[in-house]
Amino acid sequence: MGHTVLYMSMSLDGYIAGPNEADDNGLGDGGGRLHDWVFPPEGGVNEQIVDEFMSTGAVVAGRGTFEPAQGWQGDHHDGVPIWVLSRRPVPVWVSSMPLVTYTNDIATAFRDAARAAGDKDVLVHGAATAQRAIAAGLLDQVEIHLVPVLLGAGRRLFEGSNFPCRALERIRVLSGEGGVTHLRFRVRY
Repeated sequence: MGHTVLYMSMSLDGYIAGPNEADDNGLGDGGGRLHDWVFPPEGGVNEQIVDEFMSTGAVVAGRGTFEPAQGWQGDHHDGVPIWVLSRRPVPVWVSSMPLVTYTNDIATAFRDAARAAGDKDVLVHGAATAQRAIAAGLLDQVEIHLVPVLLGAGRRLFEGSNFPCRALERIRVLSGEGGVTHLRFRVRY
């Protein structure tokens, strides 16, 4: 069985999105810079990381990540199923996306995604989703892509978290192109 892994780009000052986030500005002002590393040169470390998260067997994402990305047009990668955590009604435009399941039940989403992924990892997207998953003991690993930029303001990954202190065990550090550092941690429960 694979792991549930949060992949998250973060600025050196701890922001995962810039200020002024909105549906039409999903990463906030300047937040797009956090993902410039995703378009790597051939054969580099950044490409290795992209290949890893694009070979996962299912996706669990929060509504705030899924909807501004227009649901990745119903296919995040390779036709894997997508679970979206939301307390709101399913938008009409999602009805044409057979791989997408909306739910507010995080335990069910993670269980069903793990079953669908089989021996592959489950890609986890979104700050609120990560916080809820840690609080429920469902997130196995955290991969932070530390980007050498200072956003100065915006949204932090664990700001306002409501879970007890969790120890993390560092299991990998990779230096990527463009100064990005990929840090992988196991969550200790």
